[in-house]
Amino acid sequence: MNKRNKFIYWMSTIPLALGMFSGGVAQILRVKESVEGILHLGYPVYFMTILGIWKVMGVVAILMPKFALLKEWAYAGFFFAMTGAVISHIIIKDSFAEFIAPLVFVALTVVSWYFRPENKKSFDQIKLVKNEC
Repeated sequence: MNKRNKFIYWMSTIPLALGMFSGGVAQILRVKESVEGILHLGYPVYFMTILGIWKVMGVVAILMPKFALLKEWAYAGFFFAMTGAVISHIIIKDSFAEFIAPLVFVALTVVSWYFRPENKKSFDQIKLVKNEC
């Protein structure tokens, strides 16, 4: 991986991880603003705990070494959660300012996933397993 790609990877992964971790912890702890936000979107409060735990686990997955397939699932989870948030804001006719944050996290997720180092990609491991069979 060249320096440019490594820089892009970390400059997208660090804010992604910080945002997902802090948001996940706020959801697990049911911080007042998080509760108000989830209710505003029309979801039950217990859904916050599920999302919060998944976000924290996803951050651990993308930052720990190895387990490339698990990282793929974590990135997919971030993508689904954040695009779901954007769509939810659009459906209830919130202003663009209301869903700019989840839209930014969608972009960070895609950039971090795209620029991840070769050793964090599961496709290479899948090819290796197929070649051994």
